[in-house]
Amino acid sequence: MSSDPPIHHHQNHLPPPLPPPPPPKPFPTTIGREYRKGNWTLQETLVLISAKKLDDERRSRGVITTTTTINNNNIDQSRTAELRWKWVENYCYERGCERSQNQCNDKWDNLLRDYKKVRDYQRCVSSDGQDRPRLPSYWTMEKHERKEKGLPTNLVCEVYDALTDVLNRRCSLKPPSSQPAGAVTPLSSCPPPPPPPPPPLPPAAVALGTSVSAETSGDSAGPSEPDTKKRRRNKPTSPGGGSSVVRGATVLAQTLLACEERREKRHRELLEVEERRLRLEEHRTEVHRQGISGLISAVNSLSGAILALVSDRKQ
Repeated sequence: MSSDPPIHHHQNHLPPPLPPPPPPKPFPTTIGREYRKGNWTLQETLVLISAKKLDDERRSRGVITTTTTINNNNIDQSRTAELRWKWVENYCYERGCERSQNQCNDKWDNLLRDYKKVRDYQRCVSSDGQDRPRLPSYWTMEKHERKEKGLPTNLVCEVYDALTDVLNRRCSLKPPSSQPAGAVTPLSSCPPPPPPPPPPLPPAAVALGTSVSAETSGDSAGPSEPDTKKRRRNKPTSPGGGSSVVRGATVLAQTLLACEERREKRHRELLEVEERRLRLEEHRTEVHRQGISGLISAVNSLSGAILALVSDRKQ
C-alpha cells in the first residue's frame, strides 16, 4: 500500500480575481451650463483678469517643473491654449462669472486691445513738450472726446490698473534666457570633456625626441603644411545638436503661434456672427414693437370715432 498523502482537488483552485482599479477622476465637465450673454459687468471683468493672472503663475510653475524632471524622462507637456481657457472658464464660473471659454478669450483680446490704445495715448500725453499743446488725459475726457480720438470709450481705471499689474507680473515671470521656455539643451549637444594629459616622459626619451625632431625639421618643412591643412580640414567640428534643437523649437513655436492666431480669428468671427444675430433680433423686436404701437393707436382712434358717432346719434 502506498504511503503518499491523499491529493485534494480543491488545492488547485485559483484565487479569486482582484477587483478592477477605480476609474480616474474626470475633468470638470461643462455639460448643462447656461452661459450669460450681453455686456460684461465690472465684477465679471475683474474676475476674468484675476483668472488670467493665476493662469500665468500656473504656467510659470509648469516651466520650472519641466526643466527639473527632464532627466527622468518625465516631461510635463505645456497645456494647450484650449485647456488653459477651459481652466479660466471654470475659475470664472465658480465665482459667478457665467461665461464660456470663447467669451472669455474674446473679452480678453478686447481688453488687451483697449489697454494698449490707452497706454500708448497716455505715453504720448506724458511725453508732450512745451512747443506743442498738452493733450488731455484719457481719464478726464468725455466719451464723445474719446471716440473722436479713436480711443475706447468705456475703459475703467480699475480695469486698467488690474491689467497693468497682470502684464507687469507676466514680464517678471518670463525666464531671463533667450532660450524658449521649457527647452533644455540635450546631453548630446554638450562638448565632450577634454582627455586627461599624457604622463610625462623620462629624461632620456625627451632628449632622444629632441634630437630626432632637430634632424627631421629641415626635411619635413615642406610636407608639413599640407598635413596641417588636412588635419585642420578633418578636425571634427563641434556638434550642431544645439542649433537643430533651437531651430526645431522655433518652428514649433511658430506653428503654435499660427494655430493660436487662427483660433483667435475664428473666435472673432464667431463673435461678429453673434453680434449680427443680436442686432437682427433687436431690429425684429423693434419692428414688432412699432407694429403693436401702431395697432394700439389705430384701435384708440377707432374707439374715439365710435364714441363720437354714438354721442352724435344720441343728440
